[in-house]
Amino acid sequence: MLYQYFAKPFFFRLDPEKAHHLVIDGLHQASRVPGMTALLRGMYGVPGYPELSMDLLGLSFAHPVGLAAGLDKNAKSVEGFSSVGFGFMEVGTVTPLPQPGNELPRLFRLPADEALINRMGFNNDGAAAMAGRLGSLNARPIPVFVNIGKNKATPNELAHEDYRRCVKELFAYGDLFVVNISSPNTPDLRALQLGDELKTLLQAVKEEMAVQAAKHGSAPKPVLVKLAPDMTPEQLAFSVDTIAASGVEGIIATNTTLSRDGLTHANASQAGGMSGRPLRERSTEVVAAIYKQTGGKLPIIGSGGIFTAEDAYAKIRAGASLVEIYTSMIYKGPGIVKEIASGLRELLLRDGHSHLREAIGADHH
Repeated sequence: MLYQYFAKPFFFRLDPEKAHHLVIDGLHQASRVPGMTALLRGMYGVPGYPELSMDLLGLSFAHPVGLAAGLDKNAKSVEGFSSVGFGFMEVGTVTPLPQPGNELPRLFRLPADEALINRMGFNNDGAAAMAGRLGSLNARPIPVFVNIGKNKATPNELAHEDYRRCVKELFAYGDLFVVNISSPNTPDLRALQLGDELKTLLQAVKEEMAVQAAKHGSAPKPVLVKLAPDMTPEQLAFSVDTIAASGVEGIIATNTTLSRDGLTHANASQAGGMSGRPLRERSTEVVAAIYKQTGGKLPIIGSGGIFTAEDAYAKIRAGASLVEIYTSMIYKGPGIVKEIASGLRELLLRDGHSHLREAIGADHH
């Protein structure tokens, strides 16, 4: 109520990117005020539902609803986002060197469609700055995934070196790493999803992971690959085969889409990747296709158009073990995390499941 009637009208009067920075900086400052994180947890925290707790990828999740990459690009507000109920969060996309991203304006709301279009272009402070921020945390209250990419100036044939550098710089500070090869806003990046380039890239990431694990005297961190929703069935199958053969631990499905199907708002003509409600069905289809192809053996995180518990449940039944939100938080506020988590529990119990694990891939059984 607080968000819908007071915060949202204020934010939606601002330029979308200014509002974005205001939220990130506000959460960062709030986490430095004594007692504020406890207050946020009291307002937005998700109760400990045993039915929703998950052990996956060597990590423990209190529940399956996480924050997708792109909102906290520079890991400025990990403590703040950890306090508003999320079960895990992605930071980034981060690149080895800082870069400004694309020209402004580059973020657009489509309220009639409950969607966003962005062409940010991996604007971020660079891997060293993120390492400094994550390193200064007392603890990571929830699992933190580090989403890594390449600098715009790096040609595709050298992309693997950029991803390797990110792993090297950030190994100690992330719980899991996400290889982002699916943003539509870095020229030719999506070409890395196909062919030998993907094989070379994942091999380099896994090799660097092993090197860093040995150096730090710990186990290698899990690696996921984030895929686009716009591949043909043949392209998707080829990418999934390559990913499965690489020894990578899982897949995030999906990133934003170039499709404009079903959009009604004038901003639909803007270039960039679209996220939000219109992506819901397509991203669920991709989750289902990956689950079917891998026989449910490769963990999938479902992302795209999740606004309700039913949306999240559809992704889980299609084969996702965890889910991520972003755009729905912009439209509905932080209370959505608790709303989805408690709604998921009700849906599980309605269908006679005693635990979330029983519902994963249920549509295929």
